[in-house]
Parts: sequence; structure tokens; C-alpha cells
Amino acid sequence: QVQLVESGGGLVQAGGSLRLSCAASGRTSNTYAMGWFRQAPGKEREFVAAISWSGGSTYYADSVKGRFTISRDNAKNTVYLQMNSLKPEDTAVYYCASNRYRYIATIQDAARTYHYDYWGQGTQVTVSS
Repeated sequence: QVQLVESGGGLVQAGGSLRLSCAASGRTSNTYAMGWFRQAPGKEREFVAAISWSGGSTYYADSVKGRFTISRDNAKNTVYLQMNSLKPEDTAVYYCASNRYRYIATIQDAARTYHYDYWGQGTQVTVSS
């Protein structure tokens, strides 16, 4: 079992920044790839970013590329999502998830929700215009 707890969400003005954290516990949580997803009201959950277990490979959705950065600190069993230049369309509940695998070969694999077997409860991010 893996427990994932997100934090760092909140209300921010457009153009601002937030850093989300995802603290993991259980299993050997720091040896698996991790991802961030988001879900806006009335929309399907969508892929945001993913990172391999070592941190050597990262993947981003086109909508956040150049603005968001995913990173991890395996010593702290924590994954981060630094979000800069936030836009109102970034408003959503953000979820972190633990992948079944250590490595992610392609961005298509990174975005496959069925590759993730544990999910956090989510943290709300609201960007005002």
C-alpha cells in the first residue's frame, strides 16, 4: 500500500506561482515513477506531468510545458510540482499518483491513468483572472 498526501494548493492571481507537494509513504514509494494529474469541474482528469523514479526523465502536457516543473526528493519521499505563470485555465483539483513502474518510456505511457495504482486525495488550485 502507498499513501499519497498532496498539499500546497490555494488561490492565486493569474501570473502567480504555487508549489504543490506530494508526500508518499508505504511500499518503497521512492522507487516508482510518479505523476501529477488535474481535473477541472465538468471535465475529465488530465495528465499534467510525470517523473521517473530517479528523476532523470520528466514528461509534461503541452498545456503546461515551460511553466510547470516536476521534481522529486527521494530522501524525503516527496514529489513536487512547481507551477509558474499560472492561468485561470489551470484551475482544477490536482492529484499526485504513483506509477506501477520505475521508468516511463513515452509521454503516452506517462499519461495512461491505468499505469498509476495509487492516488492522493487531491488539492484545489484556483487561479483568478
